[in-house]
Amino acid sequence: MMRTSPLDHAHPCARPALAILMVVLIAAILLVTPRLQAAPAANTADNELAFDDQPLADALHLPDWFNLSFLDLNESLEEALNEGKSGLIIYFGRKDCAYCKALLEDNWGDPAIARYTQRHFNVIAIEVRGSRTVTDFSGKKWSEKDYSTAMRTNFTPTMLFYNKQAQLALKLPGYRPKYQFRAALEYVADAHYARESFRDYLARAELALSFGLAELNDNEVFQAPPYNLDRRHISDSQSLKPLMVFFEHPRCHACDVLHGDTLSNPQIEQQLQQLDVVQLNTQKTTPVITPDGRKTSASAWADELDLTFAPALLFFDEKGNEILRIESVIRFYRLNKVLEYITGRHYLRYPTFQNWLQHSRNQRSAEE
Repeated sequence: MMRTSPLDHAHPCARPALAILMVVLIAAILLVTPRLQAAPAANTADNELAFDDQPLADALHLPDWFNLSFLDLNESLEEALNEGKSGLIIYFGRKDCAYCKALLEDNWGDPAIARYTQRHFNVIAIEVRGSRTVTDFSGKKWSEKDYSTAMRTNFTPTMLFYNKQAQLALKLPGYRPKYQFRAALEYVADAHYARESFRDYLARAELALSFGLAELNDNEVFQAPPYNLDRRHISDSQSLKPLMVFFEHPRCHACDVLHGDTLSNPQIEQQLQQLDVVQLNTQKTTPVITPDGRKTSASAWADELDLTFAPALLFFDEKGNEILRIESVIRFYRLNKVLEYITGRHYLRYPTFQNWLQHSRNQRSAEE
């Protein structure tokens, strides 16, 4: 039987653009990721998904080409448009953030990606714990910290891409591999958001880029089907565990890395025991009843959630409400802290993970 490619199923008018996208993504991934014949070794130094994610001892320095700003977003966007740019990127970060370092050094440290960014966008930085005044597009004033909370930046780095009309074209939370980050830049710069979701934009090309294990990684903590995740009618909500759903698919390198070391850590294993944990294959039509009681399938639910990264980890409270989601590279330190935030039910008091994380750090400093 003759094999087909994504191009064979595309509309003829879309084929040139699709071909360009696939070539760009294939070239990027070949440059940054070695070809693998078996499960990847997560501890190798040349693996961009495997790094120590503990808080940095030395403060990060932003690239000198970031735009100096008084954090008036309308003025910043107007300045970008006057320079002929496609829009504005707001970078939310922390000076001690290992994921921010990976973004700045691996992604924006690539001269080609840095040039492309500067050609199409102005970039301004907001410190998620900062006190400078931010004036948003409606004219409302915030501190950097409060604005970061309002924009629900659970994880750093988070980037908000605004188009020429001051409309949010894309929110990119967390650190993404280089080829996905370059695709995000092109998705906004070329206004693909006006025609399709970022999920669909990535999926068409990633069909040709996937590599890794041919089956899902197993873990004894995963509950077996049937997947009735409806939590609305369980009376004893105090004894009910929060729910964690892994959305994965075969030939997912980032999934293999996560399972290869992070999930096997004893601290992580112990915290997972305090949750109801389910793994779903986003390429399968496995029946699922969602936490809010709707009948669907694994693939349809992933589409509805508009997930753009695998593995995606979603957390739901005892009543079936989504607490937060992780759609980016995650290593031991961050995952361990997220699980502590969830299992300790700190989400009941702190609206974002970042709020709680800063509180816990301040508390430790006071005790010391």
